[in-house]
Amino acid sequence: MRIGLYPGTFDPVTLGHMDIIQRATALVDRLVIGVAINRDKGPLFTLEERVEMIEAECAALSIAPGCEIVVHPFENLLIHCAQDVGANVIVRGLRAVADFEYEFQMVGMNRALDARIETVFLMADVRRQAIASKLVKEIARLNGDVSNFVPPAVAERLRARLGR
Repeated sequence: MRIGLYPGTFDPVTLGHMDIIQRATALVDRLVIGVAINRDKGPLFTLEERVEMIEAECAALSIAPGCEIVVHPFENLLIHCAQDVGANVIVRGLRAVADFEYEFQMVGMNRALDARIETVFLMADVRRQAIASKLVKEIARLNGDVSNFVPPAVAERLRARLGR
């Protein structure tokens, strides 16, 4: 069984994330979406809210036949999370050249920790390449329209969280 792990903070989940999730389901039999706790980032949404949003959005996807999606919170090393869920592939999304340098370093470190786990990069759809959760939150905080960047239910939750 091919098991992929797509990790991230998903604060909030964006249309870019959803694009990668949808396309990754064609590559694996089970896609585990690893929701990182990462207290250092000071997330806007709680872990439970982020998991709930991802589960709701994934339920609406038309995923590849034979693929199962599981949402799995984690707070340990990415490679340890991959081992815990039995992943043989880590799926990462790339938006721009700026992402590549960081991702290149991560792959090297992960390979040194467990060479059995491969990393696969998926380029975000051209229409989604500029989307970043950090920027979405900033736009929402300043009362901008985020409807082109996040699913409708997520946009609604952003407005409610920020009192808009």
